Amino acid sequence: MNEDKSDPAGTAGGLAPQPRPRRPARNAIVYNSAFAKNGPVVNASLLSFIRLIEQRHESVLRATRDPVRSDRLARSLVSLRLAQDFLEKGELNSLYPQHPPQVAVIGPTQAGKSSVTNLLIGTEVARVSPLAGFTVHPQGFALSAGDSGWADIYFGSGHRHTLDTLPAGNYDAYALEPVGIEAHRLGSAVIWDTPDFDSVDADAYRASVLRTIALADVILLVVSKDKYADQSVWESMRALEPLGQPTVVCLNKVPVESTATLIRSLEEKWRGVRGDTPAPILVLPYVDDWDQGCPAALEKKADQLRELVSKGIVRMERGRHRERASALVRLHWPDWTAPIRIEHDALAEWRQLVESATAGALTIYERDFLDRPQHYETFQRALAELLTLLEIPGVARAFLTARTVVTWPVRQLTRLGKSLSGHKGDISQEITVLQQATDHLLVHLNETVLEKSETSGEMRAWWRDIAQVLRRDRRIQGEQCHAAIAAYHRAFQPEIESTARQLYERLREHPAILNSLRATRVTTDAAALAVALHTGGIGVHDFILAPAILSITTLLAEGALGHYLKRAEVELKQRQRQAVSELLNRQLGANLLRLPERLESADRFNVPAEALQAAEALIAPHA
Repeated sequence: MNEDKSDPAGTAGGLAPQPRPRRPARNAIVYNSAFAKNGPVVNASLLSFIRLIEQRHESVLRATRDPVRSDRLARSLVSLRLAQDFLEKGELNSLYPQHPPQVAVIGPTQAGKSSVTNLLIGTEVARVSPLAGFTVHPQGFALSAGDSGWADIYFGSGHRHTLDTLPAGNYDAYALEPVGIEAHRLGSAVIWDTPDFDSVDADAYRASVLRTIALADVILLVVSKDKYADQSVWESMRALEPLGQPTVVCLNKVPVESTATLIRSLEEKWRGVRGDTPAPILVLPYVDDWDQGCPAALEKKADQLRELVSKGIVRMERGRHRERASALVRLHWPDWTAPIRIEHDALAEWRQLVESATAGALTIYERDFLDRPQHYETFQRALAELLTLLEIPGVARAFLTARTVVTWPVRQLTRLGKSLSGHKGDISQEITVLQQATDHLLVHLNETVLEKSETSGEMRAWWRDIAQVLRRDRRIQGEQCHAAIAAYHRAFQPEIESTARQLYERLREHPAILNSLRATRVTTDAAALAVALHTGGIGVHDFILAPAILSITTLLAEGALGHYLKRAEVELKQRQRQAVSELLNRQLGANLLRLPERLESADRFNVPAEALQAAEALIAPHA
């Protein structure tokens, strides 16, 4: 049989789309109460996830400028769409278990699909044209009249047309027309004439080809002697193997002398890409004038073709659809999710970097403040609080005055100490260390990210964007950190006061020591220094080095309270470390962890790891 549909521009790609494929929008199957009773909920959830990652593949493909990545995404889109359509065929099986057998006539351009469709049906219903790419919509021919509501469910309501009203340029449409042939060999089957899958223009309507293939219970592959060996044909047949559809091959336009050789070659091609038994092959001779010579010459061939397709219909197994859909999903799952996992790995690495950086800042804080006696000042503040709680006779009036105004003598007494020590008054050493630690954290993090932006393969651009945001916002982040540090320092004061009260209560259990402290001039001097510390008259450094304070500290440490005093200091450090750890993780770490959310997302999948894990749990029981 000869159907002259020339392809002057050549062929491209089989079912694999060219970059930036266009896919028509269509309605999805509605999951109503009937489905809930008849269809597996697992498939519905899995279908939702596949729709999600298909949409994300489309979005990323539109945004990417990397040709290698574009090609990989485009190929994944083919199998994603096929899987989505095949899962929806399963839902159609549940909603309309008795819908007619579906036969899809597929093949490359110039193969003669429309002519073979007419031969199979036995009448001229499919339109034949010498123009390449003439058929651009799925065209179904129902051999017997009946309910066609299943088509609206599968293809989406509002997209059905007659052959005469199929809209040019709008590929989100199909035709389904009754043929009304009584007692046809194929019973009530619907025969679909489909667009080619390999021409230059096939990108535009390839989605409809995939959708019709997924609907099919039987595949009739039509190839000519010139196209049967094309890579596009066998890539397509390899992709369809998991669907388990009975298949018939029609080798069209074959000279008689070449028949045996072409059949052997075709079977070898089949075995080279598929693991099942080669499909039965029907050879149709090349006929020069179809209008004049084909009907009579090919009547016997037509009967043989109907017999082969009829056997395929008998062998269709809709009951195994779920099993085959699961196999299809498992087959392609690694390719579909590979770019998503790359993103997840990058996010996990970013999380590790942030956590490592905050842990490093905490280590600096411990080393340079908590574990360095000459810098650790917090417990001395607790001692100052303790001294103000002692209510030492003779200094109450001085306390009252000092709380409102720092006296000139106190200022003069501490000026010398400040000048000798270089201490900056009441600026806390803890604040200084924390600010230096967080500044170091941001600098180190930015350097690490810049290095990754040069070495991280497919995610280089992502790391580069992270580095740009870090660099742009570094000053603001630093200011926010410093403000949070100051707020923490003020908020920790109740912990210091709590430690002082605990020490005071323990002193009250030792009245002899308490009375001894109250009775000494050293204590009075220390209490006055404590008041000066509270009111800003001296800094913590000067307070610690004052002879009176050293004497009090020595007296307490060497007395009966020495062990308790040490434990109180250790417990205060532990609470302080915990508070700073929470500060670093809450203020700096949390903000940094949210930073990827601010990146441009057009070329990102942004599929939550939890969603991926949930989807994998759905397919795991079938693995």
